[in-house]
Amino acid sequence: MKIRIRRSAVVLAGVCFAAGAALASQHTEAPKPGPEVKKLEPFAGKWKGEADMKPGPWGPGGKMTSEDDCTWFDGGFQLVCRSTGKGPMGSIKGEAVLGWNPEEKVYKYMGFDSTGMMGTASGTATGNTWNWTGQDKMGGKLIHSKYTVVLTSPTTQTFKWETSEDGKNWSTAAEGKSTKK
Repeated sequence: MKIRIRRSAVVLAGVCFAAGAALASQHTEAPKPGPEVKKLEPFAGKWKGEADMKPGPWGPGGKMTSEDDCTWFDGGFQLVCRSTGKGPMGSIKGEAVLGWNPEEKVYKYMGFDSTGMMGTASGTATGNTWNWTGQDKMGGKLIHSKYTVVLTSPTTQTFKWETSEDGKNWSTAAEGKSTKK
């Protein structure tokens, strides 16, 4: 019995040594952001935005202003955006993360703000146009969102936010433009 345990231990040690040697011989560099991640680069920086918010479930509507600061998170895979703004309902602060999800082959957005809103969306890019779609609950109702951003130049972008309760009939929640500082 002792000989069998010793043999098993020796075999197990040999297997572990071989596996360790194989892993050590592999290249062990930290992963680097790929070309999909680099497509987010135009969003990096400080932005000043103006929007026209339409009356609806998001508030009374009116002019809104915002300032966004988007910086690369350690490792360079995600952009972290912090924003402050003012609108018909007062001051607002928010944070969001933008990144590439290689498993799903889409861009991801996750954000929250000082009004209690939290949202997620998936995005695609075609040329200078970015299309984001999401579904989140508000007041117990599922709300579908479409957010379209067009990079009109390296320092300007326009955006349109549309919402729907059924995913078929859409109404504009806000439209505006941002300029890079």
